[in-house]
Amino acid sequence: MTDLFSKFDALIAERQALLDSGVRDPFSLVMEQVVSPTEAIISGKRTILLGTYNYMGMTFDPDVIAAGKKALDEYGSGTTGSRVLNGTYQGHREVEDALKDFYGTDHAIVFSTGYQANLGVVSTLAAKGDYIILDADSHASIYDGCYLGNADIVRFRHNSVEDLDKRLGRLPAEAGKLVILEGVYSMLGDIAPLKEMVAVAKKHGAMVLVDEAHGMGFFGEHGRGVFEEAGVADQVDFVVGTFSKSVGTVGGFCVSNHPKFEVLRLVCRPYVFTASLPPSVVATAATSIRKLMHAGEKRAHLWKNSRRLHHGLRDLGFALGTETAQSAIIAIILPDQETTVRLWQALLELGLYVNMARPPATPAGMYLLRCSLCAEHSDEQVDEILEIFAKAGAATGYLSSRAA
Repeated sequence: MTDLFSKFDALIAERQALLDSGVRDPFSLVMEQVVSPTEAIISGKRTILLGTYNYMGMTFDPDVIAAGKKALDEYGSGTTGSRVLNGTYQGHREVEDALKDFYGTDHAIVFSTGYQANLGVVSTLAAKGDYIILDADSHASIYDGCYLGNADIVRFRHNSVEDLDKRLGRLPAEAGKLVILEGVYSMLGDIAPLKEMVAVAKKHGAMVLVDEAHGMGFFGEHGRGVFEEAGVADQVDFVVGTFSKSVGTVGGFCVSNHPKFEVLRLVCRPYVFTASLPPSVVATAATSIRKLMHAGEKRAHLWKNSRRLHHGLRDLGFALGTETAQSAIIAIILPDQETTVRLWQALLELGLYVNMARPPATPAGMYLLRCSLCAEHSDEQVDEILEIFAKAGAATGYLSSRAA
């Protein structure tokens, strides 16, 4: 009998060798207590969190928590049904109304996760005979949406306006085309040249979907995302996002001004055949979204944190994924898995948690440590973060090897 797990043997052996070397497993860490958006207790020790997507620090906002508690008391713990059956409560309408107000759109549809939002919208919009044109570094949920559907898939080089133009030019003029872009790419924290890319897409008669999972909350005048800051809101057909980053809870969504958009509620399988979000979750999301509409000071502080950390890490001698601070994500590029894991563990032992990322999740086979800043990180915490990086870089020999 064939063991269906055999295909994973190489990965199993690699992980075991890593653990046998005495390092901690970076992918099974437990947060014993979360104290605030920026601190947790890990292995009984106070730890600064620099590896969450809690960009705007909304997880402990008193109004958000109160809304969730109220909904839990009034509506119970869950809906036990799909949105198209018994699973649409008042709160689901309210969070969709909040999204429409936040984005200034006519339509909004909420999914149970951000992953499902991409899975559903991408697979439903583009069908057999259509084309999906996507950045090679697109998120897994976008790729999975492509695979679930029947459209032809065309990839272009990461952030290359020229390659996008060339590949669109090769497609049949009469075919349906959906260009998928991301405002912020989650591994390196770099942003897409949306102004130029959207112009190219429209030149070739394509519709445009922008994933703003990592841009919502702190890009643009209203915090809508990179597409707003780029001035292309009137040319983007669909914006997909998630509640698990700046909003501070869980869920996904798509907003649009397309007059036929509401038909998605009847034809999108990941929407139709999934239980809806619990009432407490949509209540927290709606409250958070409405507060993000007036979060200018938080956005400014987050940008200050990002620029300070990027500048400080570069001055210490770390190799970074971007030349300047482009978003709330700062990636430290490392030469191999051993160096990455040793530095990750040294940081954790000194009281700092960051994400470790490795192939195949990373672009071009990179190993990296990913820092995700929060608007609630204080100036003093950023100072402490830089001190910990300096100590860990010296203790592991990484900084001395870079200097040499």
